[in-house]
Amino acid sequence: MEPHEFKLTEEGIKAVLPPLEAEIMEHMWKVKVATAGQVYEYMKEKHPDIRRSTISILMNRLCERGLLKRSVEKGRGGMRYVYAITATREEFEEKVVQSILDALMTNFKEATYAYLSKIKK
Repeated sequence: MEPHEFKLTEEGIKAVLPPLEAEIMEHMWKVKVATAGQVYEYMKEKHPDIRRSTISILMNRLCERGLLKRSVEKGRGGMRYVYAITATREEFEEKVVQSILDALMTNFKEATYAYLSKIKK
């Protein structure tokens, strides 16, 4: 997962993911595996107007970003997608930090070294 954008005004993973995608990932890191329907049931408590199709679209985007993977499961109601995390929250955060520092070193090498040397503990 490569962050495409870093929002300085946001906290946590909302700095690199849109708000609803960030909420879905927070939930998925807790449950590890879920269907879009299960995530929808969780999300509609906070967002009563959210649609089931919106959750499916967002979860598919998270698959495209490499944060989730999906498989097809056959059950009583027919076929359904089951989503699973591809990395722990810690692994995700490490990758984000690595990507941002790599970009800073590429674009602002001297300033990055100078700043990091000041904050060294």
